[in-house]
Amino acid sequence: MSVWIGIDLGTQSVRVMAVTGDGRVLGAAGRPLTSHRDGPRHEQDPEQWWEQLAAAAREALRDVPPGPVGGVAVDATSGTILLTGDDGRPLTPGLMYDDRRAAGEVDRVNEAGARVWDRLGYRRMQANWALPKLLWLLRDAPAGARLAHQNDFVNRRLTGLPVATDLSNALKTGVDLIDERWPSDVLDALGVPASVLPGVVRPGTVLGEVCAGAAEATGIPAGTPVVAGTTDGCAAQLGAGALTPGSWNSVMGTTLVLKGVTRELVHDPLGVVYSHRAPDGSWLPGGASSTGAGVLARDLAGRDLDALSRLAAGRFGSGGSSADPSATVYPLVSRGERFPFAAPEAEGFTLGHVGDDVDRYAAILRGAAYIERLCFDYLDLLGAPVDGEIVLTGGATRSAYWNRVRAAVLGRPVTLRENAEPALGMAVLAAGPASAARMVRTREVVEPGGEDLREYYLRFVAELEDRGWLPTEAAAHARRRSTR
Repeated sequence: MSVWIGIDLGTQSVRVMAVTGDGRVLGAAGRPLTSHRDGPRHEQDPEQWWEQLAAAAREALRDVPPGPVGGVAVDATSGTILLTGDDGRPLTPGLMYDDRRAAGEVDRVNEAGARVWDRLGYRRMQANWALPKLLWLLRDAPAGARLAHQNDFVNRRLTGLPVATDLSNALKTGVDLIDERWPSDVLDALGVPASVLPGVVRPGTVLGEVCAGAAEATGIPAGTPVVAGTTDGCAAQLGAGALTPGSWNSVMGTTLVLKGVTRELVHDPLGVVYSHRAPDGSWLPGGASSTGAGVLARDLAGRDLDALSRLAAGRFGSGGSSADPSATVYPLVSRGERFPFAAPEAEGFTLGHVGDDVDRYAAILRGAAYIERLCFDYLDLLGAPVDGEIVLTGGATRSAYWNRVRAAVLGRPVTLRENAEPALGMAVLAAGPASAARMVRTREVVEPGGEDLREYYLRFVAELEDRGWLPTEAAAHARRRSTR
């Protein structure tokens, strides 16, 4: 029986999962991680990553039948880095994905790398990206310091040897994803010595084997292949099984994140879509909106959301006289929108009449679904294929009513998986891309139905355009697609 281990090294916890080749979970466990926050500062102790990973792995494997393991892969939070010594021990805390203390380095980074960043499609780096943070750390670095991304650090502990980094985690450190190497001219101009940087490989590449010391600490058998992983977002996409060109994983959690697959690199003049590189060399474009289910927790704090979902399904599904399907809330979790358009000044608003909590709940769900539809319309405008399977994951999929609303707005069937955890995605990566069809299991396919919401969607699009946030070309394309 083949067993594959996936490890998700997140912000709040590390999770380990042992999965068979046909997708059965033989064991799973998690351990918490502690953050230290203060204004723009967000750090974690790298030694805790390893200690908690080892404890979770021992528990996850406790009841797994003894025998060889096919491979292990680790994902990590995007843009989280530290400096280590030649021996792999940490010289600095881990600067987490949203640490913004390197804001003073951003202009220099974007000036030096403008040509490369533009060619890669994201155009500009941000203060929380890894390359500005690396420059900030190198100011006081001792001789011999080396860059490590979050999963590089634990991969070295697993193998006992220096390891290459993966293209996915190296994206925000400035790796050239087209040439699959560090852009030496840019890094030379920024004063980053080549000796600081690890080698670079595609996700899915074997980095080494679990060493005896790591086997004793984790319970993972010595000799198990250690496979280069990805960022946590790409891991979730792998776990969702969105792996073929034209397929997309739409994650509705606190905010909305879309990730898909294309054969060619997508170029976005707005810079709101950027792409990772897939293990097979294809591209994984995506974007992150500032809208999502976080508005429910804010605007309906303390309410029973499951009850509101049932009541909304009854009220709007039956076309009750009190129901107003035109009511829409633009559900911005915080000021400013990032995708499918860039509008730092954008603020939430309400269209139509909202009578009570059930109306507000339904209006928020419709607004989020309209933004999701607009994301796909914008991706289509950029030339990305959007005609494949759409897999919904994230906390919002717990609401059957919301799933139906999203299918209706998209005008497409949507797929729900039994399990789409990032840890599963890493088990799939360790097993190889061909394994996804066997390891990723479908729970349900939701067909579009119910009331036609296109009129209200276009009213919402027009409002975004009138406020000057949504570019006219994008709005016009959304209108054209709605008539197909």
